[in-house]
Amino acid sequence: MNCGKIMLALCLFLLEGCGPLYTDHSPVPPIRAERVPAPPKSPYVLIWQPGHYDWNNSRYIWISGEWVKRAGHGTLWQDGYWKQTNQTSVWVPAHWI
Repeated sequence: MNCGKIMLALCLFLLEGCGPLYTDHSPVPPIRAERVPAPPKSPYVLIWQPGHYDWNNSRYIWISGEWVKRAGHGTLWQDGYWKQTNQTSVWVPAHWI
């Protein structure tokens, strides 16, 4: 690789962080209505984890709700959302709080 190409690559790398990076994501689609089935028989206490959208780096995908072990989960469900940072926005996946 010659010096000119190295300098060009270095300049582009350094300039990448100079300006704000704006991302244009469509809003998260409305949550789908789900029919919650009766919980399955289990030796564990179960809690319903609602269906939610997740971002796969190009589009939203629907993750169906399911019964999960209650242990280790918070008591409040937070849907996924876009969090604005200094230069971009970051997808925060749905999670228990």
